[in-house]
Amino acid sequence: MGFKTILVHVDAGPSASKRLKLSADLAARFEAHVLGLYVRRPFQAPAFSDAGPAMDSLYRTYENAVKADEAIATAAFNDLVSRQIIGGKGLSSEWRVADGLAETVVPMHARYADLVIVGQAEPDASTTTTPDDLAETVGMAGERPVLIVPHIGVTKPPGKTVMLCWNGSREAARAATGALPILKQADKVVVLLVDPEDDDGHEKPGFNVAAWLARHGVNAIVKRDTAADSDVGGIILSRAADQDADLIVMGLYGHSRVREWVLGGASRTLLASMTVPLFVAH
Repeated sequence: MGFKTILVHVDAGPSASKRLKLSADLAARFEAHVLGLYVRRPFQAPAFSDAGPAMDSLYRTYENAVKADEAIATAAFNDLVSRQIIGGKGLSSEWRVADGLAETVVPMHARYADLVIVGQAEPDASTTTTPDDLAETVGMAGERPVLIVPHIGVTKPPGKTVMLCWNGSREAARAATGALPILKQADKVVVLLVDPEDDDGHEKPGFNVAAWLARHGVNAIVKRDTAADSDVGGIILSRAADQDADLIVMGLYGHSRVREWVLGGASRTLLASMTVPLFVAH
């Protein structure tokens, strides 16, 4: 099974066009329908503010900014659709605009997609619609696998050389299963185990996941590494660079505390310092 519906979050940020291009590349690869989503964040009045001319001015400023952002996002999506030809036909696509908080609206729409594409937090972002933690919030929602695109963009379509981070956990298994359509088409798959434990019933850590992948037609190479006192996230990024990986697949770890996502160390490092797309699941 491949990806037949790809949901891509679009805002007015400078990296939105890069996410759109990547979504179109994946749509061509899997003959998928691309669903672009722009979310209008509701107006939030300052605390202890009174109604009157000052409030009217604040609301007009908000409304003008949201309309401008929506126009930029819509134009970017329409431009992609007008230029994209797949198999002699136009891109199968749909444009949606929804009201609410992006961190709530995007996971809701994700239930009707096979893959969700969001962006890494923009440095010095000025858009009015996208919170800095949208990528981890959507990833931790657990509705569908999420592809997080670096704000710097990508130099080549992801999925030719893939690094799968494996520790035998539920989250890693969900990420690997969700990424199977990409793994099956990859030229090279490296399964990375950092400080592996013999917890899968086999004397060679990674043997069972490699055997499972092989039954799906994925010929994976198992690599084992040691973290010692190093940051596991840093090791993953370093080994991905060594292998010239264009995609990292990993489980997203963390828990919710008073509506605030608290991520594990490796997840936090990769989300902050990623140089290639991350395919994650929780």
